[in-house]
Amino acid sequence: MFLSVVIPTYNRLPILRQCLHALERQQLRPGGSIEGYEVVVVDDGSSDGTIAWIEANRETLDHVRLFDQPHLGPAAARNLGVSHAKGETIVFIDSDLVVTEHFLQSHADALTRGRQQLGHDRLFTYGAVIDTNNFDDPTREPYKLTDFSAAYFATGNVAIARSWLEAVGLFDTQFQLYGWEDLELGVRLKKLGLVLIKCPAAAGYHWHPPFKLADLPNAIDREIQRGRMGVLFYRKHPTLDVRLMIQMTWLHRVLWGVLSLGGWLNEKLWQSPCNG
Repeated sequence: MFLSVVIPTYNRLPILRQCLHALERQQLRPGGSIEGYEVVVVDDGSSDGTIAWIEANRETLDHVRLFDQPHLGPAAARNLGVSHAKGETIVFIDSDLVVTEHFLQSHADALTRGRQQLGHDRLFTYGAVIDTNNFDDPTREPYKLTDFSAAYFATGNVAIARSWLEAVGLFDTQFQLYGWEDLELGVRLKKLGLVLIKCPAAAGYHWHPPFKLADLPNAIDREIQRGRMGVLFYRKHPTLDVRLMIQMTWLHRVLWGVLSLGGWLNEKLWQSPCNG
């Protein structure tokens, strides 16, 4: 199989460098199932010199193919990447994910085993995503209980046959803000009966800087965006499963009331002049 790793990116150049160099160091089994691979990077309107850096480092990025678009969001960026991909198998990761040397081989092995066991290719593999603050050596982070995910389909680390993405119409580009575009596509894949196969050996280390109080306004803005996209998600799929995913149940409302002291703790309080 030929693998196309599709990576949308937006102003993440420092960690993107590590992401791409890790993908250049992949160890593939001679004579194995992988015929080759490419790394399709889609720059989503970055202003941090991402395109210039990739162009200036072509000699060390043998597998990278670069495309760009205005800032339209990750759904549109992934769709653009898939449209240009050469492989019949698509691997999605985020641009702040650093992988191990056996990442692609592990996904390929799991896909092959799954097809043999199930007798069909109506499946996808989901690798481990391990959160870390270690920028210099992210792959040293151990797996933690908080790294467990019950998500069915999340594009932080997943491999799937291109044909199934095309069968459900790829990502919905209405999801231009932060959140839910991958889980929404997962709902459509689930309706086709695709089987999730966990592949912990295909580990990716999701880097993010330690939280600082100065980051709070951006964090609040992300959650506002997530809320708006959550409404879109539910309008498309008004089911209990989606209500649970976006935390729109009576239990979540009660928890929100307790944690926010009845709504007193909110973004307006944190953005008031006395906290500025």
